[in-house]
Amino acid sequence: MERTATVERKTRETDIRLTLKLDGSGESSIDTGIPFMDHMLQLMAAHGFFDLHVQARGDTEIDDHHTVEDLGICLGSALAQALESKEGIRRYGAALVPMDEALSRVVIDVSNRPFLSYRVEADVRRAGTFDVGLIREFLRGLTTRAGLTAHVDLLRGDDAHHVAESVFKALGRALDEAVSADHRLRGAPLSTKGAL
Repeated sequence: MERTATVERKTRETDIRLTLKLDGSGESSIDTGIPFMDHMLQLMAAHGFFDLHVQARGDTEIDDHHTVEDLGICLGSALAQALESKEGIRRYGAALVPMDEALSRVVIDVSNRPFLSYRVEADVRRAGTFDVGLIREFLRGLTTRAGLTAHVDLLRGDDAHHVAESVFKALGRALDEAVSADHRLRGAPLSTKGAL
């Protein structure tokens, strides 16, 4: 069974169409109207081996906040739909990824209990014109809609672009591990309760 989902979200602030294929090759075509987010989502897809296609427009004349937040909401919704019952997946994923001087750790539990611990503090808040503080809003939308517990930690790093790259690459790798099938589960969810 192909684990794919397409989500559309249209508000007064944003208009987004997103298609996610979990068992892909890392192929992506992304146009969010925010070039830095295009780059980050391409990295996440490539390092997570997800196929991801995104068309988005938002009120970026105000700022990038609404678009970035709604991208997280849409990706989280697509992830939840593509996983459906979550049966047979590894459930947990973790990745440590360096990018030059930056080192980030992302740990995921596909738990159906949304929680985000985000400990990423960089001295520089901007990568070009992009406010890297908005990454928290993206991840909040993602974890809430997908039902993920996520711990995102910057272990070291100074350059805002490198910090963001290491976070998104680690996110892709951790998600890939968490949603991968484990034949030992024989279709059951990985929980002593019998359900997530």
